[in-house]
Amino acid sequence: MRLSGKVAIVTGGAQGIGAAYARALALEGACVTVADILDPHEVVMEISAAGGRAIGLQIDVSSENDCRRMVAETVEAFGRLDVLVNNAAIFASLERKPFTEIAAEEWDRVMAVNIRGPFLCAQAAVPVMRAQKSGKIINVSSGTVFSGTPGMLHYVSSKGAQIAFTRALAREVGDDGICVNAIAPGLTMSEGLLAQKDSLSYTQTALGARALKREQVPADLIGALLYLASSDSDFVIGQTLVVDGGYVMH
Repeated sequence: MRLSGKVAIVTGGAQGIGAAYARALALEGACVTVADILDPHEVVMEISAAGGRAIGLQIDVSSENDCRRMVAETVEAFGRLDVLVNNAAIFASLERKPFTEIAAEEWDRVMAVNIRGPFLCAQAAVPVMRAQKSGKIINVSSGTVFSGTPGMLHYVSSKGAQIAFTRALAREVGDDGICVNAIAPGLTMSEGLLAQKDSLSYTQTALGARALKREQVPADLIGALLYLASSDSDFVIGQTLVVDGGYVMH
């Protein structure tokens, strides 16, 4: 129970990797806000049934008002905020294509969720963490940043921005006792990936290039998440931890 007495927000927590994060944090004793543009009710009920405490909020992370409401309702429900997991992102709905075929509107939509979202969530969360003189912000980047994966220039660019965002924000809030770090997952077998029509071919390519020759599943990311969320990482800041079975060596 490394997170007993702590409070966490997981954006994009209604399904897939985000839901796995929310469940894992709750199992370690944290009270969890499951925030998503989708209905988070099912994940909240799972956490409650397992003896944990959770609330669900339907929010759009690209909305400043929604992000502020998310933090305010979390503090109202649980009294504090210790961990923010910036997991919400546009991925599954994207069609892989040459960058010359990506419409400007699609580029803007990806950036609005994948990098504006974490920025707005951090803006809302940091004042609460500053008042406590403690906090953990965990951004979710991607191993595609290090491999330069083609066909998804907007997605990869947004995830590269996450790493720069992590480093710069860490410099700004370190004196307040807030640690900002990132996880960069590899290709993970979640609902989002399985929804893509070409997921099998990309999965086979990734599997063949990994040092560990097996598929990556959401559970593979839990150890890194709990390390960065807990006091185990109190002197770790501004770092990006790649968790991909050795597809890239960073």
